[in-house]
Amino acid sequence: MTDEKDRFGDKLKQSEKALEDQWARQQDAELLEKIRKKAPTTLHCPRCGTALLDEVKGGIHLLACPQNDGAWIEASALENFLKK
Repeated sequence: MTDEKDRFGDKLKQSEKALEDQWARQQDAELLEKIRKKAPTTLHCPRCGTALLDEVKGGIHLLACPQNDGAWIEASALENFLKK
């Protein structure tokens, strides 16, 4: 009889843990969505503050400042360019 009670108690604990985990995942998803909505949709030049433009030059995707204050590329794209 005690063995059945122990197994039933374990099942209840597992069920409660599953519900808590589900709730935590839902809370995390809601927080991530709020963060995504607050995040800026465009990046700005650190020097002049103007919005960076997506460009492809020489087969490389980059973000360029329209005021010619610089351009930014991903590290992997830079490595591929340097290998060529």
